[in-house]
Amino acid sequence: MRFASVAVTSSNVDVLLRDVGKAVLDRLGEHADVAFVFVNAALAPRAETLAANLKRAIGARVLIGCTGEGVIGPAHEIEDQPALAVVAAQLPGVEIDAFAIPKRDLMKIALNPASLCSVHDVPFGTKFAVLLADPFSTPMDGVLKAINQEYDGIPVIGGMASGARAPGETALFLNETVIREGLVGVAFAGDIAVDVIVSQGCRPVGPVLEVTEATYNVIDSLGGRSPMERIQSLVDDLDEEDRELLQNGLFIGRAIDSAKDPLGRGDFLVRGVMGVDSNSGAIAIGDTVRAGERVQFHLRDARTAREDLEMMLSPQALFGAPDGALLFSCNGRGTRLYDEPDGDISAITSCFRGLDVAGFFCAGEIGPVGGKNFLHGHTASLALIRTPAPDPKRS
Repeated sequence: MRFASVAVTSSNVDVLLRDVGKAVLDRLGEHADVAFVFVNAALAPRAETLAANLKRAIGARVLIGCTGEGVIGPAHEIEDQPALAVVAAQLPGVEIDAFAIPKRDLMKIALNPASLCSVHDVPFGTKFAVLLADPFSTPMDGVLKAINQEYDGIPVIGGMASGARAPGETALFLNETVIREGLVGVAFAGDIAVDVIVSQGCRPVGPVLEVTEATYNVIDSLGGRSPMERIQSLVDDLDEEDRELLQNGLFIGRAIDSAKDPLGRGDFLVRGVMGVDSNSGAIAIGDTVRAGERVQFHLRDARTAREDLEMMLSPQALFGAPDGALLFSCNGRGTRLYDEPDGDISAITSCFRGLDVAGFFCAGEIGPVGGKNFLHGHTASLALIRTPAPDPKRS
């Protein structure tokens, strides 16, 4: 299994094609089995030209990608200028199933999860899948719910294309074709393994609480008291530094498994607190919630985000360096979160030097938490791809 990654900065499509093609072909030779391409949204008007030529320039059998507000290469995160990032791979013994699902079928899937198999049947033995989607036309929460139901146990990673201001401006790439709505994806089966890290960049504060009353995304009572009372009690107990972090917003974590005890970092699906009803003390959050769930408030800042990512990367060193990787970071990270550029990629490459990795800044990141696939915000979702370890039963 061999990977090659590169990022090229230019507004000239001919330069991008030449430099990206040369870099990949010099590393892999005449062909790649798959190539992921991530294009700065400033180049979206040239998407058709790129699509018509990229696959041939890279020598890829399958090409998939999308536009983003910024792209991520093997050494740098490029946020504010036209650029193209690519990671390509030769994957012997791996089956690759590339597909596109249009808006009408996605709506059908979201309304009826059982219809997923009739729309697209994932190959038997799929190890993981990557999805890239248009945010204006893809009900991704519903799609992931269907995947969790119909293909339980298959991790999905990816992101929502970003940088478009209106429907029809997103560009999704599938081979030589540009698609302006729906999603594109690729599933991998065979001699391949993946470890997925979803770093939500938060840390819990205050006690774990039970939701005692809730309606849809509104929590009316936490442990028999109004959420606003709970928040005020939390603020009173925070030190000055943590109180300042509240300027970045307050978040709430829904326990993936409310029966687990104790609950710790990584056991929660983190969502934003969207608003407060000053009369009732209820809070609205960015997800549906039910009575009986256990939740905990969370804080986020650059230091916590970095520490969280490093903490999740550290055990991966025990398995050796990955062959390649894909990184999907929130467009609220980068220099909007960190005081300096390359915040996420520098943490990853300091753990795995020379890693061939590429990705983009998303309008929503996809990755598994607690064995289920979710759409996240403010996260870094990272797929570390490896050749499987030998099966001792076969030796």
